[in-house]
Amino acid sequence: MAPLALPLPLLCPCSSRRPWQFHRHCTPANLQQSFSTRSRLPRLSTGLRVRCFRGENSENSGETDTFSKYSGYVFEVGTSEAELLDNYDPNKIALIYRNRPLLLLRRLLQIGSTFGRWFGLRYIDGLLGRSDSMFKKRAAELRSALVQLGPAFVKIAQAVSSRPDVIPPEYVEELSLLQDRIAPFSTEIALDIIEQELEVPVENLFSEISLQPIAAASLGQVYQARLRSNGQIVAVKVQRPGVRAAIALDIYILRLLAGYIRNAGKFNTDLQAVVDEWASSLFQEMDYEAEAQNGLKFRKLFGQLPDVVIPDMYLELSSRRVLIMEWVEGQKLSEVKDLHLVEVGLYCSLTQLLESGFYHADPHPGNLLRTYDGKLAYLDFGMMGEFKQDLRDGLIEACLHLVNREFDALAGDFVTLGLLPPTAQTSDVAQALTGVFQNAVTKGIRNISFGDLSGNLGRTMYKFKFQIPSYFSLVIRSLAVLEGVALSSDPNYKVLGSSYPWIARKVLTDSSPQLRSTLQALLYKDGTFRIDRLESLITESLRSTTNETLSGREEKADKQSRLAMKRILKFTLSEQGDFVRDILLEELAKGMDALNRATFEKAASGVISRLPITFSLPPRLVEDEDIKNLETLRRLMLVLSDGLTKEQNQGLEKGNYLLREVDIQMTWNDAVVVLQKLGSSKEFLPMLSVILELPASAQQQSFRLPVDLTGRLASRIIARTIRRLVL
Repeated sequence: MAPLALPLPLLCPCSSRRPWQFHRHCTPANLQQSFSTRSRLPRLSTGLRVRCFRGENSENSGETDTFSKYSGYVFEVGTSEAELLDNYDPNKIALIYRNRPLLLLRRLLQIGSTFGRWFGLRYIDGLLGRSDSMFKKRAAELRSALVQLGPAFVKIAQAVSSRPDVIPPEYVEELSLLQDRIAPFSTEIALDIIEQELEVPVENLFSEISLQPIAAASLGQVYQARLRSNGQIVAVKVQRPGVRAAIALDIYILRLLAGYIRNAGKFNTDLQAVVDEWASSLFQEMDYEAEAQNGLKFRKLFGQLPDVVIPDMYLELSSRRVLIMEWVEGQKLSEVKDLHLVEVGLYCSLTQLLESGFYHADPHPGNLLRTYDGKLAYLDFGMMGEFKQDLRDGLIEACLHLVNREFDALAGDFVTLGLLPPTAQTSDVAQALTGVFQNAVTKGIRNISFGDLSGNLGRTMYKFKFQIPSYFSLVIRSLAVLEGVALSSDPNYKVLGSSYPWIARKVLTDSSPQLRSTLQALLYKDGTFRIDRLESLITESLRSTTNETLSGREEKADKQSRLAMKRILKFTLSEQGDFVRDILLEELAKGMDALNRATFEKAASGVISRLPITFSLPPRLVEDEDIKNLETLRRLMLVLSDGLTKEQNQGLEKGNYLLREVDIQMTWNDAVVVLQKLGSSKEFLPMLSVILELPASAQQQSFRLPVDLTGRLASRIIARTIRRLVL
């Protein structure tokens, strides 16, 4: 992203809810009043121009640092060793706070009394019949209580705030303020931290800096500044003092409670391991130097994706508690209702999760912006996750088996993903999963939501000793948060349905041996090629509007069938489609072999029937397998010549096309009909005309197909001849 041009863009001084937006009624005179000079901040040199933007975060608003006011004792009573922790270590944290029982007791009482008071008021509201009238007030009180308790509780609420389908709108509105509208700590302290961490006077770093933070969140706050060295506009992120000690203590308490809850409820999931995974990512998020490195890696991996913006990081100007990065202007994605950018975010997230395995584990609305040129900007790279290759493949397989209603295989996938122990009786699990998922899958892949899948899953998980691996909570949270953002734009949005086209393309094109084996097993049953499933995978892979946008929109003048045919041929003749092309050539060879045998038998029958002398007919050459191969050949030619079937096109439009299995039973007369259809030039002319419109590489590949097909056909004939001679 190119740096912003001089002069420094002014933020709206009257905007309390959206400080990054500019209001037309703000005149230059009003903006000039928002400036502050050295008299407002005497600690800076006279050469440093400091700008102040009025808003909710301004000290003039009278808002105080609530966290320090109510929970400051946590880091003021001799727990400085917790502030020095570089990484999450439950043993070290336990050692620190085990020797401070009074501090632990005080914190427990504070947490209990804070939530106890709120739940008590909600209970009284119910008794007095005023729950509805007090609903918004109680939501604001809950937000205030969470801020008082500190960052750990705020981080939990941030995840919930992005799910409008889970909590009421009043609570969504209030809790969403926790993403970047928390009362800031003193700017004087922030500037001290910058100088201590970077060991450089602030006036030597910046020629301009905002006097008040542009945004303040649970772990830190952000200032806008201009680098003195090159004039670049940057965001300066400064960590809230005492945040490590507070989070360490709260995690210690949560870990103790998780152990008690698991023992009391006899849960199979290691709840403490789940807390540890979350805590580990939280401590990583508090290391701003590591965040800068994450941002650079994220930018390298995904910065080239269309419509995606990743700000650059100034690693040499960052430290453990200070981060300097490129400034990005924009609005929260959840507030602009741009469904296209939601799809872009989903595409990017799936690429992160299932392609590279390095993913953004905290994509809440405060970290996703729509830039003013209509692109999706990612912010905050502190909480990142790593997803191993075998788990990525396992998750793809689970999605395929779920959509295909292969619940036996799905139970095995749950073992691979670590959701079930290896000793689990997968047959019993498969039967239970059938009852849980059958109705949800029947709705169609585009209509499946997280809520549909979790309907009766709780009882099944408990019965069969399901366990939630520590990595799984971050992966599901990442997708669930993204679906929550999408729901604010489209109440009917389903992230799983929108993800499946990406998964279908992945399994069709990936070179991973595990996924190729999965595709092979999906397309064949007892040696029979299930053409319906290949049609369905191709249909779903072509359904994605996002992929169409990212790859360049196709010409709309083409008819749908011709466009579908063009896409299919372009894919199968590309390098990515080599594995599918190999399968199709093998099935075409089988079909052509069966066609030759059927042609010879039909011709022989015709000749014998016209002879004046009666002969006994020779044994039939065409076997049941040949009949199936002929039907497969016919359907392949329909897909490649006429595009998708009418039923598929209808399903594509309605969004409820399901993978299905059809047992083909044909008579000899059916085989004759197939033969007549294949003999018609009308079946092939559309395909030949489309080939001429394909890229040169695809056309060259199509010219090699007859040679390859002839070789396969000859191999089948020779092998059958040898087999008959030997037997």
